[in-house]
Amino acid sequence: MHGRTPPSPDSPAAVRARERRSRRYRRDLRWSPYLYIAPFFLFFAAFGLFPLLYTGWAALHRVELTAPTDMEWAGLRNFTRLLGDDFFWNALGNTFVIGVLSTVPQLLMALGLAHLLNYRLRGSMFFRVALLTPYATSVAAATLVFVLLFGRDYGLVNWLLNTVGADGVDWENGSWSAKLAVSTIVVWRWTGYNALIYLAAMQAIPHDLYESAALDGASRWQQFRYVTVPSLRPTILFTCVVSTIGATQLFGEPLLFSGSAGASGGADHQYQTLGLYLYEQGWVNLHLGRASAIAWTMFLILLVIAAVNALIARRLRTSQ
Repeated sequence: MHGRTPPSPDSPAAVRARERRSRRYRRDLRWSPYLYIAPFFLFFAAFGLFPLLYTGWAALHRVELTAPTDMEWAGLRNFTRLLGDDFFWNALGNTFVIGVLSTVPQLLMALGLAHLLNYRLRGSMFFRVALLTPYATSVAAATLVFVLLFGRDYGLVNWLLNTVGADGVDWENGSWSAKLAVSTIVVWRWTGYNALIYLAAMQAIPHDLYESAALDGASRWQQFRYVTVPSLRPTILFTCVVSTIGATQLFGEPLLFSGSAGASGGADHQYQTLGLYLYEQGWVNLHLGRASAIAWTMFLILLVIAAVNALIARRLRTSQ
């Protein structure tokens, strides 16, 4: 028996089959990338874009969380009320103070640690992993540990103060002491993360610059000051902006620092941040419209920070 003779490559059927495969290939080549990235845009639309637009619409209405569909048009009333709200200005001031107390020491310590790790030290990999340990720790666990450390009666910090003859501090109920304690938690969690960012940027600096500086008689401190820091300007600017954004959105640490105070941020609102104030208005007082206005105000503040960042980055590029 003879096998079936395959069709000729030039036959009409073979030509049509090749055209179909070519069309499928072109469609696959054209639309597959969009299908691959479609899940991201779907999740972004559901959990990012829709909440953003909804809060923007709710900020222009008087609406309660218990009845989110019953909206009464208020225009810019929710925003203008913030200008005369002492609690809002208190939260904004607390956010600024805690941001400064946490960001400045955090970045300075991170820069110093990265400089030490940039040299060949024994067990450098161990120290790099150790720096990431606080970042990997949950906010709840870290805050609860620091609550014990800053306890008024049995805290380790007050015990150390007593051993050197100083009086103990009521960290939670004091104004500046509470801000300092909350800032300490932020510093502990994020210093190692920023140190590794600085370390990666330091290792990208050409060694020729250090060799030239050493030949000119520059000490290690002078090399760090005149070679390392100028080369790290874009990275330092990046960490400053990211840390500022994080400080503006600070929520978990002050919320858990006092379990009894909750969203009020202390008995006198002494460490209530913008994030806590938003939570208090929306989920404690159930004023969804006011909470949405606070959220958009925070968003506008972040836009201002981004604009300042772009301006400074442009100045740095033109000065180089």
